[in-house]
Amino acid sequence: MSRVSTCADARISDSCTVVGTVYEVKVKRPKNLVLTEITINDGTGTFIVTCFRQPWWGSKLSRGSRIAVSGTVEFNFGFKRMKNPLIEVIEDPAQEVTGAIVPVHPASEKLPANTMRKLVSAALDMSTGLEDPLPLDLRTRYRLMSRASALRCIHFPRTMEESAAARRRLAYEEVLMLELHLMRSHVAQAAREQALAHVVNGPCCAALRQAIPFELTLEQQDAVSDILGHMSQPLAMHHMLLGDVGTGKTAVAAFALAAVADSGTQALMMAPTEVLARQYARSLGAWFDAAGISWGVLTGSTDSDARAALLDRLSSGELSVLFGTHALIEPEVQPRCCSLVVIDEQQRFGVAQRNALIEKGRAADVLSLTATPIPRSLALATYGDMTLSYLRSKPHEHAATATKVLSYSQIGEAYEAARNALDAGRQVYVVCPLVGQSHSQKDGAASERRNDSPDSRSSQEGEQYVYASIAIEDVADFQNDDTRAAIEQARFLEQKIFCGYQVGVLHGRMKGPEKQAAMADFAEGRTQVLVATTVIEVGVDVPNATVMVIQDADRFGLAQLHQLRGRVGRGQAAGEVFLVSGSKAPLALERLSAMERISDGFELAEYDLSLRREGDILGNRQHGTSTLKLVNVVRDAALIEAAHADARALLDADPDLNQPEHRALRYEVARAFPEQAQRKED
Repeated sequence: MSRVSTCADARISDSCTVVGTVYEVKVKRPKNLVLTEITINDGTGTFIVTCFRQPWWGSKLSRGSRIAVSGTVEFNFGFKRMKNPLIEVIEDPAQEVTGAIVPVHPASEKLPANTMRKLVSAALDMSTGLEDPLPLDLRTRYRLMSRASALRCIHFPRTMEESAAARRRLAYEEVLMLELHLMRSHVAQAAREQALAHVVNGPCCAALRQAIPFELTLEQQDAVSDILGHMSQPLAMHHMLLGDVGTGKTAVAAFALAAVADSGTQALMMAPTEVLARQYARSLGAWFDAAGISWGVLTGSTDSDARAALLDRLSSGELSVLFGTHALIEPEVQPRCCSLVVIDEQQRFGVAQRNALIEKGRAADVLSLTATPIPRSLALATYGDMTLSYLRSKPHEHAATATKVLSYSQIGEAYEAARNALDAGRQVYVVCPLVGQSHSQKDGAASERRNDSPDSRSSQEGEQYVYASIAIEDVADFQNDDTRAAIEQARFLEQKIFCGYQVGVLHGRMKGPEKQAAMADFAEGRTQVLVATTVIEVGVDVPNATVMVIQDADRFGLAQLHQLRGRVGRGQAAGEVFLVSGSKAPLALERLSAMERISDGFELAEYDLSLRREGDILGNRQHGTSTLKLVNVVRDAALIEAAHADARALLDADPDLNQPEHRALRYEVARAFPEQAQRKED
């Protein structure tokens, strides 16, 4: 409540505090909702406050009550208003709000804000002699206040600068505790079993370098060096390779697999989809054949005879590398000596699935790959127990990709570009969010769309789509949800838009052999247009594909759209991506506009983080950002980097935190993460 204004001076969209006298209180009960409307006057004007699901104000306030309300000013129906503001009842005129900084604590009918504030103040009075877990040298280096001072100042700051300093101190402590927990967990796990020190300069690695038909980028060379350096040590590796789409993660992973062959052991590489697993088998398999590395591929659609032969070769040790999907975690998959597990797009697998694969080996090295761009600060805060390598730059032979947002009334522009590409001998993707949908399913599907991206196609009835070869009756068909789903869309495109070209379909409901055939037909040019769902999102590599049309683009997340965009422009010809949307929601349009402006995946991830919480991007993890209360990984990137380095230095000097100046820190880590302390006792 540091900015106090009169009703007359309060500006629309500003955040401020208004002090006034209650004129009227109304409690309304529309369907499934309780609204409390409070009208106040301060002598300069009238203000209306609306509170949702807070009916207690009807009994606590009456005409003549003196209150202060703090929130964002709006203007509707002739009055200035606030929705769900902080409300402070002024019982003593001597306590009138005069610009003080007042903390906002969660309140309820039985525990109002002023009572909560008194309880917090009393608790802080008891914490005066609170032991500080941060070593003095760290507090001095970063000029951090003590924990007791920080707790008081974050609740009752005298200035906003003091509040910021308190938050910085507590945020640093929060990240340091998490990093220490993650690093100690990794060290404890590695110490339980000694891992194999791999041969990293053997003949298979050398032959692989000769087999790869291009020069690795400097970033790829650095990543290979990092990974092989870890694999050469007798401690289990937990490494993550983070690379933007098209930066060549597969080539880097190939050297880790070759080191396994040089060491006489085995590796399992798990991909999230059968399409991707078989693509790895095709691309890496050719290199491995040239390098003399034995390999196979196992998926759910592998026939029983081929499956039995693969499992026999794996259990006997004859097979060095086995690519696959979730089929790799089945009990029958028993490698003779697995020393490396590679998990592609590891965030797409559950913790139990990842652990089941890792347990196929004894103290196996783990290499995780992800094409989801994760800013370094978020990666450190979430994967502090892993070593990291980054790939940002694409190989020189990859051309640029342009992105354009279109409404459905402009979709003819996208199809014209696609037709031009086809006429030039190129290929085209058309991405649909659904496989197929009956009319009875439309309402259900609409209800599942993002709250910030409501579908507005109903407002587009009668719009004429500009494309020379489409008749008016065809446009009506095209607007139909069924037609824009993948199966119906393929038929429509082949008959009306891309006449003379073969149109294929690929979606997640197809059986394994059908997927293989559809992907092979497109990769080998037998079909020129592929209508697909997001099954093509990760890793699919067809260099001749240069145009992608994504329908209902507002239904996809930014990371998903960026992954899809990475499927074109993978050769020497430039790519074009058209994001088609019927949404009118401002946030949805801004997100799509960001896709036009930003081509770098990591920059796009930073933007995405500014819109939503960190956990939304990474999904569930046993620990990590879900424990962070004060840290913002975009704003606090430098602080996270510092805490990560400090945690590493602390454990290098004192692995068990047994030195006297570190004992309070050890206690706090154990208190914050009791499961680790329990494991160490066991």
